[in-house]
Amino acid sequence: MSDLRTFSTPGGPHNATPPRIVFGPGCAGTLRAEVERLGASRALVVTTPGRTALGERFVADLGDRSAGLLPEAVSQVPIELTATAEARARELGADCLVAAGGGAATGLAKGIAYRHALPIIDVPTTYSGSEMTAFCGMTIDGVKYMHQSLDMLASTVLYDPELSVGLPVRVSAASAMNALAHCIDAVYLPSTSPLLVPAAVEGARVVCDALPRLLAAPDDLGVRSDLLYGAYLAGAALTGGFALQHAVAHTLGGSYDVEHGTAHAVVLPYVTAHLLERAPESLGLVARAVGTTDLAGHLWDLATAAGLPVRLADVGVGREAVERIVEITTGGHGSDPWEGRNPAPVEEAPVRAILEAALDGGRP
Repeated sequence: MSDLRTFSTPGGPHNATPPRIVFGPGCAGTLRAEVERLGASRALVVTTPGRTALGERFVADLGDRSAGLLPEAVSQVPIELTATAEARARELGADCLVAAGGGAATGLAKGIAYRHALPIIDVPTTYSGSEMTAFCGMTIDGVKYMHQSLDMLASTVLYDPELSVGLPVRVSAASAMNALAHCIDAVYLPSTSPLLVPAAVEGARVVCDALPRLLAAPDDLGVRSDLLYGAYLAGAALTGGFALQHAVAHTLGGSYDVEHGTAHAVVLPYVTAHLLERAPESLGLVARAVGTTDLAGHLWDLATAAGLPVRLADVGVGREAVERIVEITTGGHGSDPWEGRNPAPVEEAPVRAILEAALDGGRP
C-alpha cells in the first residue's frame, strides 16, 4: 500500500515560472517579434556597461519599438540604482523591459518592475537562473535582502546559447556553480513543488556533466547549450525556495562584494556536506543523478578543476569576518521563511561550521 501524501506549496511567487520560454541558437533574433507579441511599443534594454555592445545590438533590432538603452546594471542590485533606473524608465515612457546579460541585468530589470510593474523579456547570457524567478536580492546599506513579487516574473525568456559563447571560462564556471547551488538549495525544501523537484535533479545532472566539457571546449555551442539548459532547469527549481546556501552566499555578495557565482562556488561543497546529514533522501536524488556517492566532494572537485576558489581567504574574507557573517546571515533577512518545516534551518551553529570549513578549504 502506498503512503498517504500531504503537501502544501506557498503560492504567490513560489513555484511560479515565466509563461513563455523560447530556447535555441539564434532565438535572440526574434526579440522584436516578442516585444510585439506583448503589445509593447517602447522596450527599454537593460544591461551592464560591459554588455553595452549587446544592448546596442538589441536596440537596433527593436528599431522604432525601442525606448533606448540603460547600460547601468551592477552586481548585488543596489537599491539606490533601482530607484534611479525606474525614474529613467518612466522618463523614457518605457512599456516593456528587456534584460540582456547576466544576473546583474536581470536583477536591475526586476528592481525597476518591483517599483513600476512592466513586462520583462529576459535574454540571459550566463547561467544565473534569475530570469526564471519572481525573487530578487537587493542590497540596502551593505546587506542583501530578498524581495519577492510576481511583478518581477518575466513574461518571456529567450535562451540563446550563441550569446554565451565567448564568456570567459572562469566566469562561466562560477555561473555554472551558481546554477548547481539552485538545485542543491531547492531540492530538500518543503516549499518546492513536487513538479519542480525533478527539474532540480535533472538540472544538476546536466550542469555537472557539461562543466568539465566546458573546460575542454569553451567555444563548443553544444556545451554552451547544455549549460544554458541546465541553468534553465536549475532556475525553475529555485522558484520553490532557497535557504542555507543562498543565505550564506548572499551575505558574502551583499556585504563583502564577492561576485555572486563565486560566492556560491566557495561555500557550496560545505553547505552540501551539512545538507546531506539533514536531508539525505532529497540530496541523494541529486547524488545519484550526477553519478556519485560523495556529492559534497564531487562539487569541490568540480570547483577546483575549474580554478574556482574553495577558501574564503581566496575571495578576501578572513576569520575576523566570521561572526559578522553569521549575524547577518541569521538575522532574518528573508533567508529562511520556513521555520519549523525546513530540515536544515538557517541557524548560527551550522552557518558558523560552514564558514569554518570554508576557511580551511579542504575537501569535505
